[in-house]
Amino acid sequence: MKRRDFIAFVAGVPAWLLPWPRLASAQNPAPQNPAPQNSPPPNPPAENPASQTPAVDNAAAAEQIGQVATLQGSATVIRAKAAAAALQVNAPIFLHDTIETAANSTLGVTFDDQTTFSLSANTRIVVDEFVYQEGGAGNAAAFNVAAGGAAFVASLVAKTGTLRISTPVATMGIRGTTGVVEVPQSGGTEEPKAKLYKDPDGHLGRIEVFNVQGVRVGILAAEASAFLLLQAADGRLAAVPYQIPPEEAARDRRVLRRLFESHRIGRRLTRERLRLRGRPGVRGPHEPHRQHEQPRSNHPTSHGRNPPPKGPPGPRRPYER
Repeated sequence: MKRRDFIAFVAGVPAWLLPWPRLASAQNPAPQNPAPQNSPPPNPPAENPASQTPAVDNAAAAEQIGQVATLQGSATVIRAKAAAAALQVNAPIFLHDTIETAANSTLGVTFDDQTTFSLSANTRIVVDEFVYQEGGAGNAAAFNVAAGGAAFVASLVAKTGTLRISTPVATMGIRGTTGVVEVPQSGGTEEPKAKLYKDPDGHLGRIEVFNVQGVRVGILAAEASAFLLLQAADGRLAAVPYQIPPEEAARDRRVLRRLFESHRIGRRLTRERLRLRGRPGVRGPHEPHRQHEQPRSNHPTSHGRNPPPKGPPGPRRPYER
């Protein structure tokens, strides 16, 4: 075949009969950016840290039982065998926390049921138990005042369950009231004291005192009444009535003003925190019940009437006009 005839023949051949190298390149197209040989596989996509942090925070928030309401000076918390950490306003409080104030310092802590403690200088307390559910029947709280002075306003746990405050020599059952517990520092010569005062709204409850065997040894039921908690050499406890001197009564009034201010601030912070956590705000033991807004009805006579359906009307019922 002449060269001229061969060129004419090739021009008339269909595309699928073109030579093999062209067909192979169509089946195995070369990548535009080929990866180098022996390159490591690509790393898996990193998890979004922002998606994990809220989960940790939410878990911690679910276990939180209180928070710092007020602070003057400095205070620390020991938690889960960790070193003491400084507290600040709004810091969370958890079960089994050991809370301690420094010299010339005061601290206010409010718990989920709005029970509030105001700690004077050089005071140490431990949160031994705290169970609270609004409307629940098994509410209970227990605090240990190891040293120093702690004033308190008992709230919903004391009303719906049991609230106990213990000292090295006695345990007190708090029956919905305000009080002051004083425990001398180690090596001190003074005796522990328990005092009963009125709540901010004027309500007066009572304080029952028990020895370590659980036997009741005294009841405080009068305004500004007090016991000295005297332990005999054989371990027996006596709750001896104590007349509060005028100077001590004036000091207690200052302590109570500080306590009630912490209680006011702590209730507001607690309500806001529980609202953000998805729980309804709790009421104080003497607050009136606020009726919740009723959901809007879908009944045709309500203001939130649903729009009429589109399309032709159905058959008229006998009671419709």
